[in-house]
Amino acid sequence: MASVLVVAEVGEGKVKKTTHSAITCAQKILAASSGSFSILVIGAGAASAAAELEGFGAQKLLVADDASLAAYVAERYAPTVAVAAKGFTHVVATASSFGKDLMPRVAARLGAAYVGDITEVVTDSTYRRPMFAGNAFGVAKVETSVQVVSARQSAFTPAEASGGKSPTETVAVAAPGQAASRVEFLGQETTKSARPELTEAKTVVSGGRALKEKFDAVLAPLADTLGAAVGASRAACDAGYAPSDLQVGQTGKIVAPQLYFAIGISGAIQHLAGMKGSKVIVAINKDADAPIFQVADYGLVADLFTAVPELTAAIKAAK
Repeated sequence: MASVLVVAEVGEGKVKKTTHSAITCAQKILAASSGSFSILVIGAGAASAAAELEGFGAQKLLVADDASLAAYVAERYAPTVAVAAKGFTHVVATASSFGKDLMPRVAARLGAAYVGDITEVVTDSTYRRPMFAGNAFGVAKVETSVQVVSARQSAFTPAEASGGKSPTETVAVAAPGQAASRVEFLGQETTKSARPELTEAKTVVSGGRALKEKFDAVLAPLADTLGAAVGASRAACDAGYAPSDLQVGQTGKIVAPQLYFAIGISGAIQHLAGMKGSKVIVAINKDADAPIFQVADYGLVADLFTAVPELTAAIKAAK
């Protein structure tokens, strides 16, 4: 019988939506083997954040709330997660920057196998994950008694509250190891935007290097009209036309919105790896042979500097 511990991601005193995908992954594991799951909410302010997860069907909510965890440092979080994971067969988090950073350290402390960025639960010990920028998939069979997994957010539909109220249990914060003394948190720079978070948006408008200095001037009106997040290809970010935190792709953010616009993006495999899970893909490019059209549901061969303003105006008129 499986027992799964979901490690919640908390930011600014609230549970991030990435956590909902980790809950779905836990439910998939339990579908292959009966059992239950619990959720660990860790960080300063975790007690108030945990209230958001009371109705998701967890057997219990484990809360590790301490001022020493105000700033995320993996070397300080990992000991507490490892202690809380004792007695569980699986430990799951979303493969966000938080999960990718923390979970390997947790696995090392538990002496457990780690499988990162999975896209499918085959059995309660077998997982499918992408390789070679998503051009191939591998199947990992885990044979250790404890399994640590990070799940690709775009591959697992966010869990919805199912009612009820999970009981809460306080978890003591474990003493940090020697590694923590050699790591110093200097600060965190965050970008505030009125637009939705890129990895959580239902609609994403992404642009490529072809937009050049007009990147924001062309894309912003369309994104604002649709209430969408703005993304960019690596080429656009490297050229300085868009900030690096907007990059979508293998070395950027993985997204899977309901609607994805690829504007002036050729469709290199590295970019496709970050967005081809989108439900509907619309591509606008003047090159009819651009690879992006091979994955697009709708394609328009046109000059983007003419087509995008016309599309924006048409949407505004329709609304």
